[in-house]
Amino acid sequence: MRVIVLSLIASLTCIIILGQDKTEKPNPLISQMLKEISAKRIEADIRKLVSFGTRNTNSAQDNPQRGIGAARDWIFQEFQKISNECGGCLEVEKQSFLQEPTQNKRIPKPVIITNVFARLKGVSDPDRIYIVSAHYDSMCADPADGNCDAPGANDDASGVAAVLEMARIMSKRKFDATIIFLTVAGEEQGLLGATYFAEKAKQANWNIDAMFTNDIIGGVTTFKDAPNRQTVRVFSEGVPSNETEVEANIRKSVGGENDSPSRQLARFIKETAGIYSPNFSVLMIYRRDRYLRGGDHIPFLERGFPAVRFTETNEDYDHQHQNVRQGPDGKIYGDTPEFVDFEYVANVTRVNLASLARLALAPAKPKNVGIVTAKLTNDTELKWEASTQQDVKGYEIVWRETTEPVWTHSIFVGNVTNYVMRGMSKDNYFFGVRAVDKDGNKSPVSFPRPIR
Repeated sequence: MRVIVLSLIASLTCIIILGQDKTEKPNPLISQMLKEISAKRIEADIRKLVSFGTRNTNSAQDNPQRGIGAARDWIFQEFQKISNECGGCLEVEKQSFLQEPTQNKRIPKPVIITNVFARLKGVSDPDRIYIVSAHYDSMCADPADGNCDAPGANDDASGVAAVLEMARIMSKRKFDATIIFLTVAGEEQGLLGATYFAEKAKQANWNIDAMFTNDIIGGVTTFKDAPNRQTVRVFSEGVPSNETEVEANIRKSVGGENDSPSRQLARFIKETAGIYSPNFSVLMIYRRDRYLRGGDHIPFLERGFPAVRFTETNEDYDHQHQNVRQGPDGKIYGDTPEFVDFEYVANVTRVNLASLARLALAPAKPKNVGIVTAKLTNDTELKWEASTQQDVKGYEIVWRETTEPVWTHSIFVGNVTNYVMRGMSKDNYFFGVRAVDKDGNKSPVSFPRPIR
C-alpha cells in the first residue's frame, strides 16, 4: 500500500475551515428544498395537533376528534397523503405494542402505544438509515392524566410539524441513503415509544448512521428579544452510552472524550448550519440532555446509534407540562400556540433538513480509521478502509488543536487509504477522516483509534 506524504508546504496551505468548510458551496438541491419550507404549513400542523385537546398516551384511542388516537390517525393520513403526492414513494407504517403499567405510575393501566413513521428508501445505499423524529404525545401537569387538556403546542407539536414538513419536501427527491420520518408516543411516560422502536431496530441489525430528535423547538415567544434568539441547541453526548470497558480504556488513553460519533454528528450539523443557514446558528451543548430531563435520542444512544437532540435555546417552564389556566395576576399558563414562534420552528426545520440531506446524499463515513502508534515519531500516519461505494472521489483529513471545539483545518488527500502528516505530531492535534463523493458531498468525520 503506497503511503502518500504530506509536505510541509501543503500543510501550511491547508484549508482553514473554522467551524465550516469555506470551500464547500451550497448544494443547489438542498438550497431549493430549504426555500420550500413553509412557516404557515408548520403553523397549520401545530394548530391541528393542538385541536385534539389532549394527546396524552393514556387518553382516548377511539375518539375521532379528541385524544391520542385521533392525533395518531391524522399523522398517519398526512404521511399517506404525502406518499400519494410522490407516487407512493413513502412506506407508511404504524408500529403498535402493548405497554403494561409502569413503576413510575405514568402508565396506570395497560395501553396500546403506536409509533407512526414513513420510510423514504435510498437509491444506492438503502441499508444506511437516517432518522428524524419527534414525539406526538403531550401532557398537562400530571403525566398520567388522560382527560385534562394538554395542547402540547411546543412540546412537541412543534417537532412533529417539522418532521411532517421535511417529509413533504424531501419525498420529492432521491437520496443515496434511506430516511425515516418518525413520530413516537409514550415519550412523557418514559421514552416508551422511542425505546420500543430503537430496540426493534437493534434486533433487526439496522444500520442507523444518525438519529435526530426534535423536542421543544417552538422558540417560545417569551424570549423573542433574547440576544441568542437566532440559535438552536444541539445536545450530544461525549462518552458513548454503550461504551465497553475496552473502548473506555482506549478513549482514556487518547483523550477521546469529545469525539464520540454523536459529537461528530453535532459538529456536522453545526458545519451544515454555517453553510446553509448563516443567520440561524447551532449552539452545541456538550451534554446528552438537559438537567432533570430526557429525550427520545437516549434509547438510540444506549443501543449504539449516534443521536442528538434539537431544542430551543431558551425554555419557558410556565408553558411546558402545565395545566392551561390563568393565574391570579392574569398570567397565562400552558403550552398553547400563541407562545410558539412559527418562523423559529421553520428555521430549526431548515437546519434539520439541510443536515439530513447532506448526510443522505453523501457517502458513508470511513470505516476502521486508525492512527498508527507503532513507534515514536513527530509525523502522524492515518489509515482507513476503502469505501465500496462507486461515487467516492476520495477522502479528506481534518484536524484541530486539542482545545478546539470544531474541526479547524482540512485537506483533500485523494482516493487513498493511508496518509502521513509530516511534521504534525499526533500528540498535539486531534485528527479525523471523512469521505467525499464526486459531487463534493462529505460524510461526517470518523475519529481514529490507535493501531500498530
